[in-house]
Amino acid sequence: MGGKRKRDTEGILPVISNGEDAAMKSNIPIADGSVHTTTIQIVTGSYERVLHGFTATIQTPSKADCEAKFADTFLIQGHSSAIRCLALSPFSSTTDSSQPQKIILASGSSDERINLYHLSASPPPSNVQNAHKKTTTGMTVTENPKNRELGSLLHHSATISALCFPTRSKLLSAAEDNTIAITRTRDWTMLSTIKAPLPKALGRPSGDTAPPGGVPSGVNDFAIHPSMKLMVSVGKGEKCMRLWNLVTGKKAGVLNFSREILQGVGEGRWGSGEGRKVEWDSKGEEFVVGFERGAVTYGMDSKPKSRVLPLPQTKIHQLKYLAPSIDTPLPDDTVESDLLAVSTEDGRIIFFSTNSTKVATPSTGKTVSNPPSCLAIAELGGKAAGLAGRIKDFEVLKLPATESSGNSLVIVAASSDGATRLWITNFDELLQTRKTYNTNKKMRQDINGNAAAFESSKAPGGAPRQIGRLVGTYRTGGNRITCMKAFVMANQATDDKYESELGLAIGDDEDINAVEEGSDSDSD
Repeated sequence: MGGKRKRDTEGILPVISNGEDAAMKSNIPIADGSVHTTTIQIVTGSYERVLHGFTATIQTPSKADCEAKFADTFLIQGHSSAIRCLALSPFSSTTDSSQPQKIILASGSSDERINLYHLSASPPPSNVQNAHKKTTTGMTVTENPKNRELGSLLHHSATISALCFPTRSKLLSAAEDNTIAITRTRDWTMLSTIKAPLPKALGRPSGDTAPPGGVPSGVNDFAIHPSMKLMVSVGKGEKCMRLWNLVTGKKAGVLNFSREILQGVGEGRWGSGEGRKVEWDSKGEEFVVGFERGAVTYGMDSKPKSRVLPLPQTKIHQLKYLAPSIDTPLPDDTVESDLLAVSTEDGRIIFFSTNSTKVATPSTGKTVSNPPSCLAIAELGGKAAGLAGRIKDFEVLKLPATESSGNSLVIVAASSDGATRLWITNFDELLQTRKTYNTNKKMRQDINGNAAAFESSKAPGGAPRQIGRLVGTYRTGGNRITCMKAFVMANQATDDKYESELGLAIGDDEDINAVEEGSDSDSD
């Protein structure tokens, strides 16, 4: 990273299309009293083993004709196999502006390695020599010497499936060897390992890639409760989820998925029935388990609350909770709960209101065993927007609040065809849409009746309301994206602060080498 690696100018350089030429030529004004610029650092991993970092600069408040301005920051072939997952450490909680912000990027791959990198939390000043360059294709390259490689961890013996920084001091990693490793970021020592049992061999489900005589095994995903005391994990070949006590590091319970639950989310007779994704909401009062074509939300009592079904039915690739801002006043009569965003195979990101449900009862008066379906209040992308490629991963970022921009959101969506798209929408619009649906009692009755009424009650054509405005598309030539992470960068550093941080980064080389040697010795 930084200036130590040269870019290959043949076949791997990004190609700008779908309006990026205009974005590159647009002059985004420097922040003044009313107009501000926000820089977003985006990192993608791909099947081609390429770790690609680039920035997107947008103007806030965003104008109707404003486009994002993209610039490359780094391009690394850091693994010997496909990159499967990424994780970013949180920002420091310090309020001292003189202290440099450090962001750690972790990438997991099928080569059993976890690579670690240090990313700059702020873009370099515009007048730094050789920081901003132009390639032969006209693409801008913004090199930052503070972006550097830290080393590799060899804590697993199989494909890395999930990574997470619950705090700045800990890194949790899951792999297909049925283990979840807890690593201390201070010296990258593995503190503990949580071992999940191997699933029982109950036949070979559709799509099974286990060797002859073996069974599919491995942790698909895990989610940590906001209290940092509880964790939920789902694994391959298991029709259940496991609860772990992080205080003791031992199993807290096993919750099986009933046949009715699996059938309700589209898991047929020949489906694996395994959970693929799991996520907690911001309050820790609800979590969702994602399957291949649907998801189920659970309360703190571990009982199913509702189903999440994208209509028309399609595969689910990623899901995230979107929490209201603490300092944002909510509209009147608005239920203060998180929205659930789901990305699909057909290029949509659908926003569900998990509290807009009501248990339906048939004519016999008996309660239906399956939980009700959540209400899809809005969506972006898809065929209605002229986009049909699957969205493998996405991030929802909150822009700095201003009087004119309000509660603006930037949604970064990465598709497997190599395109990364930026959408701008407003969170108040989502809340107001949910409020409108909640106050319509007739609609709520139709939603819990049947799928046909559910579709016809939402909008002309049977689709949720389209939101968001596409402000830029960034394409990488031939890289099939598998995972993506993004964060809003801090304000542009001044020259003095930038030089001091750069000197600190260069002076830490000896410590970095010591960490790398320590990681290798621990792994061996």
